[in-house]
Amino acid sequence: MSAGASDLKGRLTDGLYGLGWGAVKKLPEPAAARLFRTVADQVWKRRGKSVLRLESNLARVVPDAGPARLAELSRAGMRSYMRYWMESFRLPAWSPERIKDRIDIADVHHLSEGLDAGKGVIVALPHLANWDLAGAWVTTDLKVPFTTVAERLEPATLYDRFVAYREGLGMEVLPHSGGAAFGTLARRLRAGGLVCLVADRDLSASGVEVSFFGAGARMPAGPALLAQQTGALLMPVTLWYDGTPVMKGRIHPAVEVPAEGTRAEKTVAMTQAMADAFAGGIAEHPEDWHMLQRLWLDDLDPRGEPT
Repeated sequence: MSAGASDLKGRLTDGLYGLGWGAVKKLPEPAAARLFRTVADQVWKRRGKSVLRLESNLARVVPDAGPARLAELSRAGMRSYMRYWMESFRLPAWSPERIKDRIDIADVHHLSEGLDAGKGVIVALPHLANWDLAGAWVTTDLKVPFTTVAERLEPATLYDRFVAYREGLGMEVLPHSGGAAFGTLARRLRAGGLVCLVADRDLSASGVEVSFFGAGARMPAGPALLAQQTGALLMPVTLWYDGTPVMKGRIHPAVEVPAEGTRAEKTVAMTQAMADAFAGGIAEHPEDWHMLQRLWLDDLDPRGEPT
């Protein structure tokens, strides 16, 4: 793609997201839900690369599913993914009371007790259901500020939109690239703060190899390293939809830091434990796992790049 075409695509993408945040929140909720369900079904029917990749990923999660079951799951998956976007475009207009009414999280005591102990807490989530809604619930209902990391997007104006959106929900957002994020996260945790990271896909190609649904995948080392370096608690969280307007979730017990081993060995063990918690939640609600990219090492070329 030429530079001019790439710039045009970037401006169009930025404009569409701007339209989403500007217009979708003004629609009556039933109309918005119908619109995004229709979009999901149309995208699914086209059988583009994202849908095929989602189906391929789901085939690993549900290995005994035949073609009809996989098609059913991928269709439900696209509807879940579009529900995420519908909710995200509307979140800035929701009151704290409405946010509280749209989420039901089990075992919150793990998080509250960890924060009360002053150790700092790292919440690690996979791409399940709506992690932005969960974040908004933390800042509005629990009234706990937190720091997160966002992947740099192109064009820069699109990245700025996402940062402004999440900051508007009460989050402190750091860029993923640049190398300074880890130090800032560590300082927040040493001060007893909360850090939330989406952590089921390594963006640096230098993450920790884990066994995930029986095959090798890489997940970021950051959550485990931060826990070891700062003494913070690492807590996996899984989310799901259940056919109602209310999103459900669970805060899992903290991942233990192994008593013995090198830092690298401890990081591998902790990241595997995090991956196992993710896998349990994904296996229970595969249609809510929004993984439309390549994840497993078998699906990457020898350099670790998507093929």
